[in-house]
Amino acid sequence: MSTLIVIPARYASTRYPGKALAPLRGATGQNKTLIHRSWEAAQAVRGVDRVVVATDDDRIRNEAEGFGAEVVMTSEACENGTERCAEALTALGEEFDIIVNLQGDAPLTPPWFVEELVAALKTHPAAEVATPVLRCDGRALNGFLEDRKAGRVGGTTAVFGAEGHALYFSKEVIPYTQGNGWSDHDQTPVFHHVGVYAYRPSALAAYPLWSAGPLEQLEGLEQLRFLEREKPIQCVEVDARSRQFWELNNPEDVPRIEAILNELGVV
Repeated sequence: MSTLIVIPARYASTRYPGKALAPLRGATGQNKTLIHRSWEAAQAVRGVDRVVVATDDDRIRNEAEGFGAEVVMTSEACENGTERCAEALTALGEEFDIIVNLQGDAPLTPPWFVEELVAALKTHPAAEVATPVLRCDGRALNGFLEDRKAGRVGGTTAVFGAEGHALYFSKEVIPYTQGNGWSDHDQTPVFHHVGVYAYRPSALAAYPLWSAGPLEQLEGLEQLRFLEREKPIQCVEVDARSRQFWELNNPEDVPRIEAILNELGVV
């Protein structure tokens, strides 16, 4: 099955304007922009036929083309990454069996997260959308709780049913656990939603035709549009294999990500 990875990236991020171009220092002291490191993460995924950066900003386009990425220019009217992926697919004018949205703020996404997501769609023919979830250890959960106490969004959490069908996603930490004390290596009942999606072309094409519902508007989470239309999302539990995963949501996340890059030896 043919697979396309689209990396949607915009300059006007609400919480962190210009974050796609934010420099991130690797283990050798070399700075690479967030979009560059996200593109490198996509390049590490096996079994992918094509990788493109989708943006509406010339600064991001120039940066991406400078390190060798293929770029598709999209409209400023795109409300989120899913809409940008849909527009990019139309602009490419080619057919793919699976389209992956690897968001441009997740440079620490391990390749097997995406590979297992694509495999899940291949083995579940009825599934239209799939997304990975990662069980939080105590260290990750405590970080999320600390961020919320400080008024920052540290990540998105997910709850799902016995068959892996998503029940809800939130920028709050759900389910409620604040009454517990968690050691770093504890396995917790909280799942971090990893900001990657795999879509069937039909699901991706339908998405921009729907208006954003109240939950999507309140949470600012694009995947809730599917749930509000009662379209199932398959959650795929992935294994971090002892790696820390973090997204760049706020300027305060930069040193966290750089520390993980250093720990992994990523140049």
